[in-house]
Amino acid sequence: MASQEVPKTCKVILADTIAKKLLAEVKETLATIQGADARKPTLVAFLANDDPAAGQYADWSKKTCEENDFNFDLRKVDKEDLEEAVLAANQDDAVDGILVYYPIWRNNQQQDRYIQETVALSKDVEGLCHTHLFNMYHNVRFLDPPTNQKKSILPCTPLAIVKALEHLQIYNPILAYGNRLFGKTITVINRSEVNGRPLAALLANDGATVYSVDITGVQLFTRGSGIRAPRHQVHDKEGWQLKDVLPLSDVVISGVPSEDFKVPTELIRDGAVCINFSSYRNFDGTAVKEKASIYVPSTGKVTIAVLLRNLVRLIANRQPPEGSSDAARKARNEAFKDD
Repeated sequence: MASQEVPKTCKVILADTIAKKLLAEVKETLATIQGADARKPTLVAFLANDDPAAGQYADWSKKTCEENDFNFDLRKVDKEDLEEAVLAANQDDAVDGILVYYPIWRNNQQQDRYIQETVALSKDVEGLCHTHLFNMYHNVRFLDPPTNQKKSILPCTPLAIVKALEHLQIYNPILAYGNRLFGKTITVINRSEVNGRPLAALLANDGATVYSVDITGVQLFTRGSGIRAPRHQVHDKEGWQLKDVLPLSDVVISGVPSEDFKVPTELIRDGAVCINFSSYRNFDGTAVKEKASIYVPSTGKVTIAVLLRNLVRLIANRQPPEGSSDAARKARNEAFKDD
């Protein structure tokens, strides 16, 4: 009797697959909210550092914008001139969204933070200004309660991971919106203020038990027993390390910006979902396929799709032009309503 071939246990999902679905949604939503005003949206990106990863991200962004009928205007500026350049873009009606590549000052996060606050709320496509971050951490979805017609913007990379998890059906659509990760344990390796911490907060606000890991240790993000709290709470796990949380995790998400770091494959539980959002490969690709049920080796293209999604949301948040049809006005209020 011929032996039956055992099917591969790990499914590798490429970022392209997830991004294409999001970009189709972006184009359809933009066409609906614009109505007769078919002007190409313009995204202005400021590059004030010499980071090769930022340059690659800019190239990908330009390509994706051009393929999807968006204008992409990359402006390379000296970091000392950046504030003035951003302020000018804030005042330019031809600019729909503003993106800045960080870090700019490698040893001074306060200066980077200052630039994040300089970007106008109505053009902050990255969702990094205080109002957007406050809303995200406090699980507030709208900028204009109780009217609730203008959605808050979520940071691009964390939202890209959320969209990847939705695509992978890790979110449970049977559960109520906002609770769809209930019962899932997720480890996020990276606690940066731009990516890792916002991601842990988003996942915990959606009901997950999240272990946030960085070089200082482990923190637990959770909405409490039975996810009864309205937003996440954070608890230090004294003495805990990565080795303590990996075996507990249904999903492992890593974004360590170092080519020297690798997630210890032997500690990953069988059947876990593994996602890499670092520009370096944080997983041993060959070994992880022997343990994981799903492996996403990169998410960069998903992040760029989310960038355009956020840009369309900014446009939807604006007052519609005079003479807009009732259908176009309704479309603005309902753009990406499931976020």
